[in-house]
Amino acid sequence: MTGIFGPPPVAVDFEVLAGAAFARIPQPFAEHLEGITIHVEEYADAETLAQLGIDDPFDLTGLYQGRPMSDDSLWISGEFRPRITLYRQPLLAEWCETGVTLEDLVTHVVIHEVGHHFGLSDAQMHALERSAR
Repeated sequence: MTGIFGPPPVAVDFEVLAGAAFARIPQPFAEHLEGITIHVEEYADAETLAQLGIDDPFDLTGLYQGRPMSDDSLWISGEFRPRITLYRQPLLAEWCETGVTLEDLVTHVVIHEVGHHFGLSDAQMHALERSAR
């Protein structure tokens, strides 16, 4: 096969895709997303992987860190704001392996992590993802 391939998407590209996914999240969820920060890292660090019981860093594409709204609607003083971390290399690998568009893949991961923020079940996360397309 011949062809010209550009460089792989960089962190800022993932931030733009995540921002677009956030913008498509419908009400009443959208009004409760303020303050969630998006971060892009190459891989999860060893400590994070160990805490989650994950051996292969390619098995983790995203992570929500924060207090779910179902636990408490207010942040406790001294806590960091909720954050979603996207792991660039695992996302790129999944993108190449599955043929799913990168936009759809990032949207899926963002919606899943936002679902953790709201304490949603997997079925509710899938419904939210369908409404955000």
